[in-house]
Amino acid sequence: MELRDFAQRVLFGTTIEEKLLLSPKEVSDNSPGKKLINIDQPGRPENLQMSAPETRSSFPGLKNLENDHERGKLLHFLANHELLATELMALVLLKFPDAPKAFRLGVFQTLKEEQAHTLMYMRRMKECGIEFGSLGLNDYFWRMVSPMQEPLDFVSRLSLTFEQANLDFSKHYAGLFRQVGDTSTANVLEKIYLDEIDHVGHGLKWFKKWKKAELSDWNAYKTQLNFPLVPAKAKGVAPFNIEGRIAAGLDEDFIKRLQVEEGSRGRTPTILYFNPNAEGYAAAEASNSKVKSFTPKKAEQALQRDLEILPLAWASKDDVVLVSQLPSIKHLNYLKNAELPLPEWVSSFDQLKDRKLGKFSPWAWSPDASRFLKPYAKISTFTEKSSGWRPPLNSDAFAKSLGHQFLKSIQPEEKGYLCKCLNSVKDAVKELNSDVLMKAPFSSAGRGHRHYLTNEGWIKPVERWVINTIETQGYIIVEPLLERVIDFSAQYEVLPDKSVKLIGMTRVVNDAGGRYLGTFVHKKWTSGLSSELNEWLFREQKVVNLYKYTLIEKLTELMESIDYVGPFGIDAFVYNDNGSWKLRTCVEINTRFTMGRVSLDLQKKTRAKAGFFQLLRLSHLDQPFSSWLAEVNTSIPSPTAKYGSVALNDPEHASDFIAIWHARNSWNELNFH
Repeated sequence: MELRDFAQRVLFGTTIEEKLLLSPKEVSDNSPGKKLINIDQPGRPENLQMSAPETRSSFPGLKNLENDHERGKLLHFLANHELLATELMALVLLKFPDAPKAFRLGVFQTLKEEQAHTLMYMRRMKECGIEFGSLGLNDYFWRMVSPMQEPLDFVSRLSLTFEQANLDFSKHYAGLFRQVGDTSTANVLEKIYLDEIDHVGHGLKWFKKWKKAELSDWNAYKTQLNFPLVPAKAKGVAPFNIEGRIAAGLDEDFIKRLQVEEGSRGRTPTILYFNPNAEGYAAAEASNSKVKSFTPKKAEQALQRDLEILPLAWASKDDVVLVSQLPSIKHLNYLKNAELPLPEWVSSFDQLKDRKLGKFSPWAWSPDASRFLKPYAKISTFTEKSSGWRPPLNSDAFAKSLGHQFLKSIQPEEKGYLCKCLNSVKDAVKELNSDVLMKAPFSSAGRGHRHYLTNEGWIKPVERWVINTIETQGYIIVEPLLERVIDFSAQYEVLPDKSVKLIGMTRVVNDAGGRYLGTFVHKKWTSGLSSELNEWLFREQKVVNLYKYTLIEKLTELMESIDYVGPFGIDAFVYNDNGSWKLRTCVEINTRFTMGRVSLDLQKKTRAKAGFFQLLRLSHLDQPFSSWLAEVNTSIPSPTAKYGSVALNDPEHASDFIAIWHARNSWNELNFH
């Protein structure tokens, strides 16, 4: 039998019997014929026609695998994939008659195995009470592979993408079926898994032969795929199977890069961007500012550069994080082994130019982010009216006056003054008659604060700072320097409909100067405090109701007044007032992502029962960071990949700042309180 005749029967046959009729062991390829022009769809019987999107069956997943009917639905889904692979192999034989005979005969052998796979699935699904064609059938494989322009496209798309993904799926699901006692289906999947190793190996052999010699396998593979087909599709929705890939002949570099590669699997991605110096840029553009531009200081530059990986905390798997330097494969594998779900990383918008994109989500919609992202708004799939880009928030949205005014509206008895000249500062200090905390309007994480201690008297350095700050930023906030008992934060989200939702509460750790050090997260955020303080907070102050319900109306009005949608946080604290506790309901409001929100998102993402997000400066350590981290992990009672301490950014490339996530099984294992 001529190979072309066999391929035509498989591709154009209108009965399942024609398409799956096992051919003789030997065929000849003496008359490959003319090149076949593209066809819209393969021939199929009426009951196996591929469905419109609204009538297709979605992947049934793992629910109720012990139920025959549910197993049959899963097998139906898989049988369609095997039939599509069979038809695509017939298509490549007809579309590229001039391809090397050895390649064509290899495809023929693989095609016969795909026919057998389809028959095995059909037999098992019938035993489970499902007839092939009784559910909707998708055409995804066909749409992604059939437009191929050369055989290299075929091996890249089918062999190295969809069949490689089946190395994960078939092995994992074989084990799951065996667990529920379905040894027949498990045997089928195990046989398919072994065949898939050979199929990937066959495709890889020709891929290596045809790719550009100067490119590595990985770079050639990424170059060959066209969006929406991305390398992440070469991983099944199952544990990553290194062993099968090694058996198929993939090299170590390819496997490691694929293991950490992510990309959209259908959802339009959000573009995330870390710009932690938002307050500095807002200060430069404030209406009363005498500073015409903002240049981050050395430490501020290090913060942005070192921690640009931080959006991984709130990123979904389909999202894209824009960074100046791509994380190393070594570090991404380290994060993957720590069971941290990863987004996709890009270092240039050029890598996204042919992509379907969604909205932008910077750390803050400050002038720097708005300017930087605006040129790329046109490539977003959003309409011009809601392009995912927005002009910067008014600078007042980043200023300390926002929290100061809010505090006055809800807790007017709490003292504090907004001062626009040196004399008003001196009057405020006199009025408070205590040690004083002075805050620049645009500052974050405790930077831009000064203490005035009454026993020192008015000293020139403080006066110079006051004069300079008022001259450049317009005013300062003067508050009593209170004896803090605990610092905490309430994290919110302003939803698209402008409603405000409480996301969670966290405990904040600051140093003596008020500079941020870290955040505790726990189901009960006051864990570790005395029972008396807990009772005071929850029974007397009704702190949860306060932040979840009582403040919502005023917060909604405030966010509407500054035209804000997105995450924000309120910092607050409990202080000692002559032997009694008092609550300062709002210290400041941050209309951006915050480290508290990062901590809550990390807890959710890692499913940790308790956690501590820590911001550490390498310059403050008296030993190598690796030794410090090893000591921390050694102290954990039962360290696992899930419950341990992980450096989120790469210590080998950090200049000063390291963000560490300490995930624990219980509060008692957090040895930081």
